[in-house]
Amino acid sequence: MVSPLATNHTLQDIAGTIALAGAGKMGGAMLAGWLTQGLDPGRLVIIEPSPSTEISALTARGARLNPKDGGAAGTLVIAVKPQSFREAGSVLKPLVGASTLVLSIMAGMTIAAIEQVCGGAVVRAMPNTPAAIGRGITVAVAAGHVSAMQRAAADALLRATGAVEWIDDESLIDAVTAVSGSGPAYVFLLAEELARAGVAAGLPEQLAIKLARETVAGSGELLHRSDLAAAALRHNVTSPGGTTAAALDVLMAKDGLRPLMTRAVAAATERARQLAK
Repeated sequence: MVSPLATNHTLQDIAGTIALAGAGKMGGAMLAGWLTQGLDPGRLVIIEPSPSTEISALTARGARLNPKDGGAAGTLVIAVKPQSFREAGSVLKPLVGASTLVLSIMAGMTIAAIEQVCGGAVVRAMPNTPAAIGRGITVAVAAGHVSAMQRAAADALLRATGAVEWIDDESLIDAVTAVSGSGPAYVFLLAEELARAGVAAGLPEQLAIKLARETVAGSGELLHRSDLAAAALRHNVTSPGGTTAAALDVLMAKDGLRPLMTRAVAAATERARQLAK
């Protein structure tokens, strides 16, 4: 891990225009976080070919939507799909000046690839969808020439949607993508399958769905609030020879959850690497 930021920026400390390319789920979640924290919409340029009603309404508050000539921005946040990035380069490059901070949340796209297409001082980050409720976790890595002030600005933009961790080894980002970027889908799948298992055990479907949903949500909140490790919390639920122990004997078998999760994360990591090619 890199050392803590020397400067604690707020959104209001960030100089110049903030351009957002891509206002879909993740880009939109970041934008919502910025606005909640008091960012003036008049400082925003939004590049989004299919804007939602909410995004379009921001023009009445001063935001510029898909301008023909937005000029160089102080910061460009790239939240487009990685498969569309190179095609979008002709639109993005005019937004990047010599001192522009380029903050990318695209999976797979390396700092080198972003520099080649856009230029600028690049920070690569991987957030996740709980950013939409301010409970995201983002991991970021900066190119070597990114200044301390630019890194602090990137931190402020990312922290508007949750916690931020900084690393100095870009090669770790693909594994970060597999664990936290894709991780919410694994948790949602757990809720799905727990509900299905409940139905198979004889519960009414709607009751099984509610039990699974609230159990996953409540357990996540307990994990969030507790200082104990996940393993310790698991032990606290498990009485020797009890019902939980019987279930964990299955989940923790040699062919159980551990090797399955290891393979799943490895597959996501490899896919993230492929996206960069």
